[in-house]
Amino acid sequence: MANGNKKKTKKKIFIFTGAGLVLAILGLLVVFSGNKEQITSVQTETVQRRNITQKVSATGKINPEYKVVITPEVTGEIVELPVKEGDVVKKGQLLIKIKPDSYIAARDRAEANLESVKAGLARSKAVLDKVKSEYERAQGLYNKKLTSDAELEQAKSNYLSSKSDYESQVATVQQFKAALKEANESLYKTTIYSPMNGTISQLNVELGERVLGSGFSQGTNIMTVADLSQMEADVEVDENDVVLISVGDTAKIEVDAFPNREFKGVVYQIGNSAKTTAEGTQQEVVNFEIKIRISDPEKAIRPGMSCNADILTETRNNVLSVPIQSVTARGNMQQAPAGGKEGGEEGVTQVKNEVKKDKKPKEVVFLAENNKAKMKEVKTGISDDNYIEVISGLGEGAKVISGPYRAISRELNDNANIRLDSGKKGTKENDKQDK
Repeated sequence: MANGNKKKTKKKIFIFTGAGLVLAILGLLVVFSGNKEQITSVQTETVQRRNITQKVSATGKINPEYKVVITPEVTGEIVELPVKEGDVVKKGQLLIKIKPDSYIAARDRAEANLESVKAGLARSKAVLDKVKSEYERAQGLYNKKLTSDAELEQAKSNYLSSKSDYESQVATVQQFKAALKEANESLYKTTIYSPMNGTISQLNVELGERVLGSGFSQGTNIMTVADLSQMEADVEVDENDVVLISVGDTAKIEVDAFPNREFKGVVYQIGNSAKTTAEGTQQEVVNFEIKIRISDPEKAIRPGMSCNADILTETRNNVLSVPIQSVTARGNMQQAPAGGKEGGEEGVTQVKNEVKKDKKPKEVVFLAENNKAKMKEVKTGISDDNYIEVISGLGEGAKVISGPYRAISRELNDNANIRLDSGKKGTKENDKQDK
């Protein structure tokens, strides 16, 4: 029994000793790993002078610069349609004819009514001339004291009444002349001619179809005549970018149907009214329409084709620049002093007030100096797809950290330990992988 107890006691000693050693080793690992400084692997690029062109990208559709949508002003059946979609037409060429029978009848009725009132006017004129003559004779007799006052008044009354009837007939004749003119105008509108030289870019009706006039409604959209020799790109630009664009800015246009062709254009119109989608929701978007005249349109370009446009808004030559991903934002890094006799509550309150005054994040870059990241505040200007102009804060030849994006945007701080990774550059492709 005594030997058994001794064996159990030795076994417990070994177990507790081993457990103690494991705990001690774990403790040492925690201590040493806590004291180990974190080192971030980064890529750098030299601050250089470049030519930077700022551009605004937008998408839209290709449309003719000049086009006319044809809608009839009268209602009726199409009896002539001598054109088809794609036909080239000249100004004044017949496009469509609407059945004129009812409008001819209305014209004839207006002519007959006019002739009738003209005859009535002639009768009224004859009666007026007779009554006027009698009134003038009565005046002469009255002046010679050969007639009474009552006879003179009767003659005058008859004259004024006849004159009023005549003037009424004159007005009636004018009214029926206007009605005849309106009937002729409606008859004339049954035939529609091309208002310009161009191409039938859209035809929406067929021969024999009945169309509605625009007298009391919008009317039927019959066709569109467009000048396909002068095309434009109608694109929509965000409200934050439209302020950068000016009339006369050049643009590079890519049409989806011509993947290997780049067209040149010039901005000639900037919309004044916003186009708002999803108004009142979190997805609300405010855009402005920009019209770009294409300088060298391809004959095969058709209205409605999708396009992408890069509007070149400004170019600055020989300016200091850094990779666009090198610039990030940092808030106020000022630390409040510790409390106690030296700092006290007054010092803490003062610094807090200063921090509140400057809440806006500042643009900074990180320089690589002696394996340390040095945060530097900068002032930036315009940018292109890859580089951004540095107006102040950096000198030419400085080594700026250009990647990875995760480190620049979140991990790096002033005086952080870094290691230069010479194996890859801070390109956009690498940044995407780091993200």
